[in-house]
Amino acid sequence: MLKIRLQRVGRKHEPSFRLVLTDSKNSTKSGKYLETLGNYDSRRGENAVVNSDRVKYWMSKGAQVTPTVNNLLINKKVIESKKINVLPRKKPITTESQAPAQAQAPAETPAQPEETKNEAAEEVSV
Repeated sequence: MLKIRLQRVGRKHEPSFRLVLTDSKNSTKSGKYLETLGNYDSRRGENAVVNSDRVKYWMSKGAQVTPTVNNLLINKKVIESKKINVLPRKKPITTESQAPAQAQAPAETPAQPEETKNEAAEEVSV
Protein backbone atom coordinates (compact mmCIF):
# COMPACT_ATOMS: atom_id res chain seq x y z
CA MET A 1 0.00 0.00 0.00
CA LEU A 2 1.26 3.47 -0.84
CA LYS A 3 1.47 6.13 1.83
CA ILE A 4 1.98 9.87 1.74
CA ARG A 5 4.04 10.78 4.78
CA LEU A 6 6.72 13.08 6.12
CA GLN A 7 10.38 12.12 5.85
CA ARG A 8 12.74 13.98 8.14
CA VAL A 9 15.71 15.69 6.52
CA GLY A 10 18.05 18.33 7.83
CA ARG A 11 20.64 18.62 10.55
CA LYS A 12 20.48 17.85 14.25
CA HIS A 13 18.05 20.10 16.10
CA GLU A 14 17.02 21.68 12.79
CA PRO A 15 14.19 19.48 11.53
CA SER A 16 12.65 19.93 8.14
CA PHE A 17 10.56 17.39 6.31
CA ARG A 18 9.88 16.15 2.80
CA LEU A 19 6.37 15.14 1.84
CA VAL A 20 6.97 11.85 0.03
CA LEU A 21 5.05 9.01 -1.55
CA THR A 22 6.43 5.67 -0.41
CA ASP A 23 5.51 2.05 0.15
CA SER A 24 4.08 1.55 3.64
CA LYS A 25 6.58 -1.27 4.30
CA ASN A 26 9.56 1.05 3.85
CA SER A 27 10.99 2.46 7.04
CA THR A 28 10.63 6.20 7.57
CA LYS A 29 14.42 6.48 7.81
CA SER A 30 15.25 4.21 4.85
CA GLY A 31 15.32 7.11 2.40
CA LYS A 32 13.40 5.13 -0.22
CA TYR A 33 10.49 6.91 -1.83
CA LEU A 34 8.76 7.00 -5.18
CA GLU A 35 8.06 10.72 -5.53
CA THR A 36 8.60 13.96 -3.63
CA LEU A 37 5.31 15.79 -3.24
CA GLY A 38 6.47 18.82 -1.27
CA ASN A 39 8.35 19.96 1.81
CA TYR A 40 7.59 21.32 5.27
CA ASP A 41 9.75 23.24 7.69
CA SER A 42 8.25 22.83 11.15
CA ARG A 43 10.33 25.67 12.61
CA ARG A 44 8.88 28.17 10.17
CA GLY A 45 5.26 27.15 10.79
CA GLU A 46 3.00 27.70 7.78
CA ASN A 47 5.92 27.59 5.33
CA ALA A 48 4.89 24.33 3.64
CA VAL A 49 5.12 23.75 -0.10
CA VAL A 50 2.74 21.09 -1.41
CA ASN A 51 2.24 19.92 -4.99
CA SER A 52 -1.52 19.66 -4.60
CA ASP A 53 -2.18 18.23 -8.08
CA ARG A 54 0.14 15.26 -7.48
CA VAL A 55 -1.22 14.70 -3.96
CA LYS A 56 -4.79 14.57 -5.26
CA TYR A 57 -3.71 12.27 -8.09
CA TRP A 58 -2.06 9.76 -5.75
CA MET A 59 -4.94 9.91 -3.30
CA SER A 60 -7.31 9.08 -6.17
CA LYS A 61 -5.12 6.06 -6.96
CA GLY A 62 -5.53 4.80 -3.38
CA ALA A 63 -2.56 6.25 -1.52
CA GLN A 64 -3.25 6.74 2.20
CA VAL A 65 -2.11 9.80 4.13
CA THR A 66 -0.79 9.74 7.67
CA PRO A 67 -2.75 11.72 10.28
CA THR A 68 -0.11 14.47 10.49
CA VAL A 69 -0.01 14.86 6.71
CA ASN A 70 -3.82 14.86 6.66
CA ASN A 71 -3.86 17.81 9.07
CA LEU A 72 -1.16 19.58 7.01
CA LEU A 73 -3.18 19.15 3.80
CA ILE A 74 -6.28 20.51 5.52
CA ASN A 75 -4.31 23.59 6.64
CA LYS A 76 -3.10 24.11 3.07
CA LYS A 77 -6.69 23.66 1.78
CA VAL A 78 -5.67 20.78 -0.50
CA ILE A 79 -8.38 18.52 0.94
CA GLU A 80 -11.51 19.25 2.96
CA SER A 81 -12.09 17.10 6.00
CA LYS A 82 -11.95 17.20 9.77
CA LYS A 83 -8.59 17.25 11.47
CA ILE A 84 -7.39 14.11 13.24
CA ASN A 85 -6.13 14.29 16.80
CA VAL A 86 -2.57 12.93 16.61
CA LEU A 87 -1.73 13.51 20.26
CA PRO A 88 -1.96 10.56 22.65
CA ARG A 89 -5.02 10.35 24.87
CA LYS A 90 -4.65 11.57 28.39
CA LYS A 91 -5.30 8.96 31.05
CA PRO A 92 -7.05 9.95 34.28
CA ILE A 93 -4.74 10.27 37.26
CA THR A 94 -5.31 7.49 39.78
CA THR A 95 -3.83 7.69 43.22
CA GLU A 96 -2.93 4.74 45.40
CA SER A 97 -5.65 5.63 47.91
CA GLN A 98 -8.38 5.25 45.27
CA ALA A 99 -7.24 1.91 43.90
CA PRO A 100 -7.50 -0.16 47.17
CA ALA A 101 -10.89 1.40 47.97
CA GLN A 102 -12.30 0.02 44.73
CA ALA A 103 -10.78 -3.40 45.35
CA GLN A 104 -12.33 -3.66 48.85
CA ALA A 105 -15.87 -3.01 47.64
CA PRO A 106 -18.07 -6.08 48.26
CA ALA A 107 -19.01 -8.02 45.18
CA GLU A 108 -22.73 -8.16 44.48
CA THR A 109 -24.32 -11.59 44.32
CA PRO A 110 -26.25 -12.17 41.13
CA ALA A 111 -30.01 -12.34 41.66
CA GLN A 112 -31.78 -15.55 40.74
CA PRO A 113 -33.87 -15.35 37.60
CA GLU A 114 -37.62 -15.42 38.23
CA GLU A 115 -38.03 -18.66 36.28
CA THR A 116 -35.88 -20.62 38.73
CA LYS A 117 -37.77 -19.09 41.68
CA ASN A 118 -41.13 -20.18 40.18
CA GLU A 119 -39.85 -23.70 39.48
CA ALA A 120 -38.62 -24.04 43.04
CA ALA A 121 -42.00 -22.90 44.38
CA GLU A 122 -43.86 -25.46 42.24
CA GLU A 123 -41.68 -28.30 43.47
CA VAL A 124 -42.37 -27.41 47.07
CA SER A 125 -46.16 -27.18 46.59
CA VAL A 126 -46.42 -30.59 44.89
